[in-house]
Amino acid sequence: MDATAAPILELGLVLLLAAAAGWVARRVGLPAVVGYLAVGVAISPFTPGYVADRQQLQLLADVGVVLLLFEVGIEVDIARLRREHSGLIWAAPVQTVVTTVLGTVAGIVAGLPPFGAGLIGLGVALSSSVVIVNITRSRRRTTTRDTEEALLGWSVLQDVTGVILAIVLLAAGGGINRPLPLALAGMAAFAALAVAGAAVLPRVLRRLGTDHDLFLIVSVASGLAIAGMGAVVAEMPLALAAFVAGLAITESPESSEARRRLLPFRDLLAVLFFVAIGTLIDPSALSRGLGWVLFVVVLVVVAKVGVAWLLSRLAGLRADPLQLAVGLGQIGEFSFVLASVGLAARAIAPEVYAAVLASVAITIVASTVVVRVVGKEDRALA
Repeated sequence: MDATAAPILELGLVLLLAAAAGWVARRVGLPAVVGYLAVGVAISPFTPGYVADRQQLQLLADVGVVLLLFEVGIEVDIARLRREHSGLIWAAPVQTVVTTVLGTVAGIVAGLPPFGAGLIGLGVALSSSVVIVNITRSRRRTTTRDTEEALLGWSVLQDVTGVILAIVLLAAGGGINRPLPLALAGMAAFAALAVAGAAVLPRVLRRLGTDHDLFLIVSVASGLAIAGMGAVVAEMPLALAAFVAGLAITESPESSEARRRLLPFRDLLAVLFFVAIGTLIDPSALSRGLGWVLFVVVLVVVAKVGVAWLLSRLAGLRADPLQLAVGLGQIGEFSFVLASVGLAARAIAPEVYAAVLASVAITIVASTVVVRVVGKEDRALA
């Protein structure tokens, strides 16, 4: 039998299971992500029954996260946000910094080392781009257009601020295995490479406009290659490097078309990302870390949702403040990446890591369901 037949069969079955679980989740009013996570738990080595090849899933999941954050970075248009939602320009970064500081202090008080507490704090401060996009596109949504634009803009500015904070935190806390001056030099070199690549890419894509296959290949390859350079040159997490690369690409018809063609690959491989997260959830470690689950969820509610609600009111946004804050009230892609860095550096214990993974599922479900209820109540009161 062909040596690749079994892995291909397994991948196809996992995707079919994820599709079925996502369909069931949506039919009962939950986001499809919950179904993907459940499939991951079911095929993990920590639960009885079939165990999937996690290495294969993780490779494809990493590609999905890279394309996801590369595409989100391309989508950023700071100038447009400043014109149409001026209050967001300061409110979202302030929320990210304040939540990170509150989470870091709380983590240190709870017994985490400063580096681990900083990673948890920053992870709590950032929301899930995938989930927020799903909230704004869901057929069940009750959000207004203004609230949806504010959600997307706030999420983007969180990521921009989070990139800066993560670079400083990783360099200062040992998440990068180099002396601080050398780490900063590596990051500067990567930034220069990203800017150079961003200047060349639209021109190359313009020449390939009629060659649809080559256009797609270059678009995908650019995101993967620039992210890989960030990991090699600056020792940044792949997902972080991918977002910086996308951020460097200026808005143009070519970059918009590249982003549009990346979407099917992003959506397909992002499913495997959440399945892969599910395979990491160890019920035994989670049972030892239930207190940490409560800790992370309370941080999300108090230090992020509460802070975002207050700042959105102060900023005078046209969005509904409570619905906006609840819509931001989950942790996701970057949070997982940062927690993985903390686990690898032994800055957080396995039970804390398991608690973060469980909190991803809990907060995603809570925010996507509650945001609809809040919108309905607001309309009723109006």
